[in-house]
Amino acid sequence: MTKYEAKILELVTASRSHMTAEQVFDELRKTYPTVVLATVYNNLNRLWSAGAIRKISVEGMADRYDRIERHDHLVCKRCGRLADVDLGDLTAQLEQAAGRSILSYDLKLMYLCEECRNEAQEKGT
Repeated sequence: MTKYEAKILELVTASRSHMTAEQVFDELRKTYPTVVLATVYNNLNRLWSAGAIRKISVEGMADRYDRIERHDHLVCKRCGRLADVDLGDLTAQLEQAAGRSILSYDLKLMYLCEECRNEAQEKGT
């Protein structure tokens, strides 16, 4: 593992903010000022392919990266804010409903965060 890969893994697993590649880049530059954005993307893809981190993709937004610890996400439909939610391990129920074994799942629940809900109520939408 390269020094960049190790530091990126550390940053992503320590963060609870679901960092984008650009955010990882900004943080990594504090330690390695000469790093380039392509290095961050390459290392994030390598870590994700190896199963060391999760990639969270939401339509219309930049991919975000997260620790692999079992948890699911709430995604605000309006602003895209991500929040962790622990629904427990649903593998058995999902396998029963699907009628076959599954390797993994990534559950994203869409909702309106409190700020967006309040803003929508103020505007009457």
